[in-house]
Amino acid sequence: MELEKHSLVKDLPEHHHTIRHLKMNDAHFAKLFDSYHEVESEVNDLENRNSPVKDDYIESLKVRRVHLKDELLDMIQKTEKAL
Repeated sequence: MELEKHSLVKDLPEHHHTIRHLKMNDAHFAKLFDSYHEVESEVNDLENRNSPVKDDYIESLKVRRVHLKDELLDMIQKTEKAL
């Protein structure tokens, strides 16, 4: 059974225009966005393959994913307030 992916646009569909704008116009946001999706992809791959890894490693990736998502959402909300 494949686990659900946590694509930023899928998780935050109401912000898709702002996400697209920031990806194209803010290098820092684009870097964080790419990092978020790299971590998300790694978590998803490890969980779907049932790879033998330590639980702390997967948990640390999940914590990193949450922190990145929080930072990205903060940037999105600040941008939307400024417009």
